Amino acid sequence: MRSFFIFLLVAIGTFIIDQNIKTLFVEGYYRAGACIDLELHYNKGVAFSMFAFIGPYLKWIQALLVAGILYVVLKEGYIKRYAFPIGLLLGGALGNVYDRFVHEGVVDYVAWHCGFNYAVFNFADVAIDIAIAWIILVAYFFPEKSEEK
Repeated sequence: MRSFFIFLLVAIGTFIIDQNIKTLFVEGYYRAGACIDLELHYNKGVAFSMFAFIGPYLKWIQALLVAGILYVVLKEGYIKRYAFPIGLLLGGALGNVYDRFVHEGVVDYVAWHCGFNYAVFNFADVAIDIAIAWIILVAYFFPEKSEEK
């Protein structure tokens, strides 16, 4: 029960933080920098605008993927071991899927332009990346003990 509560708080918190930051940019916040511009972009695809050709179906595909991942996570009991990172993952994923339904694309705002000019991302993307790295590191360096006797 404690793990589920942690998961739920992290997921809700990640979603709220993500949406509040995005609101700043949708309302017009902008700041130019030497290597990073904080400016509004709408990503109609996934990473690096891939699959943008799928159009309005992409939001439904992603919503089904998030629901499927949540089902597996709950069914297999991964919440007990990975409550915090799964909360980050779900909160970030829901934030981006929500954008697709409300803004017709993911609201991105961190535009990196030193050496290359195509990396644009947001808080939800960072939360998802941290979650995946966290899960991989825990699984690799701290494997579950088997119950062999």
